[in-house]
Amino acid sequence: MMKVVVINASPRRGGLISQMLGRIVAALPPECRVDVLTVCDLQVKPCTGCMRCRSLGRCVLPEDDAHCVAELIRACDALIVGSPCYWGAMPGQTKALFDRMVYALMGERPNGMPLPLHRGKPAVVVATSNTAWPFNVWFHQTSGVIRSLKEIFRWSGFRLAGTLQKGGCRKRGALTPREIAKCKKLARKIC
Repeated sequence: MMKVVVINASPRRGGLISQMLGRIVAALPPECRVDVLTVCDLQVKPCTGCMRCRSLGRCVLPEDDAHCVAELIRACDALIVGSPCYWGAMPGQTKALFDRMVYALMGERPNGMPLPLHRGKPAVVVATSNTAWPFNVWFHQTSGVIRSLKEIFRWSGFRLAGTLQKGGCRKRGALTPREIAKCKKLARKIC
């Protein structure tokens, strides 16, 4: 059974990110076990930068939802992240979550170089922005979200299997048939 972790970084329930992620999850084969997490429902304290997680393999902060999400990601076979664009990047709560899970994403070689813990596992990113298309890409709004998650994936070993960027969300609030088809295609790239 393939384990897929889905992280929804949007605080808008039923919004475009939720719709995109829902379409992707619905298109996954029934034998996939899917854990869907909504970041705004999680209690995550910010990382203190103590770096002790690197040597211990766990975060030393008191138990919170970041520990649970890290364990799900450690055991996953694929990762799907959906995020709105906040100032050209993912929302701060989502960044704090990934900061807290460094130890579950990458290790460290004796020479101090990163050791990817998820080599070759597929990952998909969907991103939205109020900036109209194609300016959302040209001005690095949705592409900024993709870029920052791509950096996390690169160092943790996840292989970016595909992306979907939707701009102009304030005016065009529904998924188009083409975007729905792309969501289904992204699901096939995961499994």
